[in-house]
Order: sequence, then structure tokens, then C-alpha cells
Amino acid sequence: MQAFANLLDRLSYEPRRNGKLALMEAYFRQTPDPERGFALAALTDELYFHNAKPGLIRALIGERTDPVLFALSRDYVGDLSETVALMWPAKPRPEAAPGAAGAAGGLGHNRPPDSPLLSEVIEGLTTTGKAGLAGQLADWLDHLDEVGRWALLKLITGALRVGVSARLAKTAVARLAPVPVDEVEEVWHGLAPPYEALFAWLEGRGEAPESDDPAPFRPPMLAHPIDLDELTRNEDPAAFSAEWKWDGIRIEIAAGRDKAGRHVVRLYSRSGEEIGAAFPEVCEAADFAGAVDGELLIVRGGVVQPFNVLQQRLNRRTVSAKLLRDFPPRVRLYDLLAEGEEDLRPLPFAERRARLEAFAARLPAMFDVSRTIAFASWADVAAARADPLAAGAGADAAAVEGVMLKRLDSAYVAGRPKGPWYKWKRDPFTIDAVMMYAQRGSGKRSSFYSDYTFGVWDEKGELVPVGKAYCGFTDAELKELDKFVRNNTLSRFGPVREVVHGPDKGLVLEVAFEGLQRSTRHRSGVAMRFPRISRLRWDKPPREADRLAELKRLLGTETKKARVAAPENLSFDF
Repeated sequence: MQAFANLLDRLSYEPRRNGKLALMEAYFRQTPDPERGFALAALTDELYFHNAKPGLIRALIGERTDPVLFALSRDYVGDLSETVALMWPAKPRPEAAPGAAGAAGGLGHNRPPDSPLLSEVIEGLTTTGKAGLAGQLADWLDHLDEVGRWALLKLITGALRVGVSARLAKTAVARLAPVPVDEVEEVWHGLAPPYEALFAWLEGRGEAPESDDPAPFRPPMLAHPIDLDELTRNEDPAAFSAEWKWDGIRIEIAAGRDKAGRHVVRLYSRSGEEIGAAFPEVCEAADFAGAVDGELLIVRGGVVQPFNVLQQRLNRRTVSAKLLRDFPPRVRLYDLLAEGEEDLRPLPFAERRARLEAFAARLPAMFDVSRTIAFASWADVAAARADPLAAGAGADAAAVEGVMLKRLDSAYVAGRPKGPWYKWKRDPFTIDAVMMYAQRGSGKRSSFYSDYTFGVWDEKGELVPVGKAYCGFTDAELKELDKFVRNNTLSRFGPVREVVHGPDKGLVLEVAFEGLQRSTRHRSGVAMRFPRISRLRWDKPPREADRLAELKRLLGTETKKARVAAPENLSFDF
């Protein structure tokens, strides 16, 4: 456990992708089975513990520290696991014999003689009942140092937050052979922790794992962002097909029959996570053999709904009858990856598209094919991107995120190869808003005020909050923002600081966002999608920030599924 904790600690402070890969590769090379396999499972979010919850952690620390002191410390630190790890009353531990290394050293760290192994922790979290888990967890925390306690608690809460995606962890494992990470992805869903067969293959001690999974995950092909200038300079429009980019989530549906003849369907997210439990009707409707790539949407009254509607069905392990009734899904197909047992990915896109249309014609109404855009030049594509309604997107025009450009002769290749596929997203909306409140971040940002609530002027001339953002700025700008908050605090509400804001005093933030939805939860009546700080407007007085009425006019144009000119004073474009 201690070696895994040291790995997480070093990953959390390593900003470079290659640096993180090097740390993980070294750990996987130096650490024996099954410890490294369980570490890989944790890094790829493949572990779930039914009885271990954050409430248990709060109860344990509440028995050992003053609750007021803990609450103040939690507000200051900004992270439950880190606060408990620092405040836990550690017990003296016997010192390790000179030169003694633990059974799971890894990264050159010795294991304290009385600390648990990662495999022991995972077995305990998996098998221990609710009644005995509190005592077991307390015993582990007593026998780990601060870093070990922090890692253990992060493991329980399921939020490692060390800047490592599942794909990056698999990339580090693939470097043991080395093999392309896509080969690891191809066999991944037939494996289970601690992945001993996977490590044996990568280290040349065994054959590649053979998966008899009838519905395996196939790593998706991704697109590079592009703009009109680059297209005009480098690409021939005659070599490409264009289609709409829809505002949902990218998914893959794989289906086939297992050895017992049972029909197996799996619904995967872009990262390979199974999400079929949240959309059982999609799996039930997928009565085919093969694999398709598409976009998952919510459709009501024949119209695709905003992304925030879809969000209400995501990340659920079960769904109620009301959710099934009120959030009907639609799968808009982009590509056909396999038909029966035939792998179509090596075929040119034009041929796969023709086969997709024939394949989709046999599917239920829940499935349709993303429409292509007719064009002769890049100027035609630019015009369609600017006005999807006029370009044939129909009633769903407001759900268009931009356009996808796919080379007609391109094979379906996992990852993001530059050249075959491009995405040209619509430009974000931007407004000038005034900072009103600030709160500390979590993890490495726990000492900075990095989460900002901002507002615009209403019809009474008062600032009304319209959103909250915690990204988009540079590290240098974060320091400027933090200094501004500390020097201009009016009052405090727990971890939140109210900062100076008025017509003549305050800080204007240029906020970029993807769209608006009506909201009954916010006093302004609107909610932004993906807001982020795009610029600090030190040059602009707060009185010149934007007005709520202008935002509501924009909301009105979106709900009517139309494109209109931007209101004066409000800077936005598609």
C-alpha cells in the first residue's frame, strides 16, 4: 500500500504527461504481482467497494478529533482525504530493519514492516461487512504514514485525481512490451484485476490474452480540431465527407452471441466504461450482431434535447420508471465497426458509411444515421457550420456542436491520428461578467481561491449570479486572481469569500461557454454549459459588463431552434 501511495503522491505533483508515464512504467516494472495489477485497477477506475463510503471516514475522524477543528481544517484544505490523513492521530510504528525492503517496494520505496499490502486492503474492502469495516479501516490508518493514509482514503472515495486517465495508465502498461496501447485496449474487457495474464504477456512470459467476449470494446477513432484557414491551406474538399457533430456523448454499442448462444449487448462510453445500466432500453433495442459508433442523445417530441437533459441519466447504476419515461434516448450513428464477425475498421470510410446506412435500415426507430452535409468547397462547410438550420439540420439544429470532416479513404484507426478526421466546433459564446464570490479549490489548488462565481446586471441594476467557473486561466493568472480575492474580500461564508463588486469596483471576467438552458435552480433563470474563464478584463470597468436581458434573449433564440444576429453588447458567435 505504501508503494502505491508514493506513486500517487508523485503523480499528483508531476505535470508532464511523459513524466507520469515514466513513473507508472517504473512502478509496473518494479512491483510484483498482484500488487501492480490492483494498482492498475485503481488507476483505471475498475474498483468499487459497496460498504466503504465517505460517511464512514467522517465518522471515524469525528471520534478522534474535535469536530469544530476538523470542519475548519476541511474548509481550509479543501479535500476530505487530505484533511483526514493529516489530522489522523498516528501511532508509533516499529522501525524497519536497515536495508529491509517490502514485498511490494516499487519506485525504490521500502514498505514499513507493519503496513498493509495494497492487495490486502482491496480484499478487506471487498469482503469485510459494514459492521467490521470501521475497525479494519482504523487499523490500516494507524499503520500508514500521512501519504499512505491519504492514498487509502482516495482509494475508498474513488477520486484519485492525480491527472491519470484510464487510457494513460494502459499506455504505461503497454510500454512494458512495448506494444501499441490499442492492443491492450482490445483485450482489456476480457480481463479482471489483478491482470496477471496481461503482465505475463507484456513481459514475454505468456501468450496474448484471448478474449472470447462476444461484445468487446473497440477503441474509438478521434478527430483533430481544425479551422477554415488550415483547411483552405492543406486539404482538398473533394477528399472528405462532412456531417454534423451532435451535442451528446460519444458511445459504442457492441453485440454478439456468447458460447451458450445468449445475446450479449454492451454500451460503452468513449473511454470504454460500460454504461448500459443507465440505458437498458438501448441495450434491449440493439438486436444485432456487430459494433456501431455513434452519439447518445435524449429526444423529446422528435427534437434532440440540450446536453444538461442527457446528464440527468448519466452515471447511474439503476434507472427508475420515471427516468425511462421522461428521458427517452436516441442513438445517432456515425460508423459501422463490425458486422457479424467481420471487422470493418480497415475498410475506407466511404465503404463503411454505405454499409452503415444499409445496416441502420434494419434497426429499430431508436437508431438513426447522422446526416451528411452537401458541400463543394470549404466556404460551403463554413456556411453550414454557421447556420445549421439553413443547411438542413432541421428541428435539431440547436443541438449541433459543429461539423465533422472525414477523409473518404480513411480506415477506422484508434486514437487521434492527424489527417483522417477533423472536428470544426462552433465558436463558444462569450460574455463579460463580474466576479462576485470565490472559493478554494481542491487537491493542488487547495491553497488558492480558484473557483469563481460571476454575475451580470439585471433590469434593476443589480448583479445577479449566472455561473461558476474554475478553469480556462493560466497558472500565472490564477495567482493574480487569488491575490485579487484576498485583497478585496468583503465577507466570508464558510469556505466562500464575497469579493468587491459594484459599478466602479471589481474584476470583469470574460467567460466562454457552450450554451444556455433555462433553470429553476438559479435566481437568474439561466444555466451555462461548460463555462470557463477565457480572459481577465482588467481594462474594463464593472459597469460595462453584460446584462441579464441579453442572455435571456440568447436563450430565447436557442429554444426556438433558430439562429439570429448577436444582440448588441453581447459577444457570441457560432
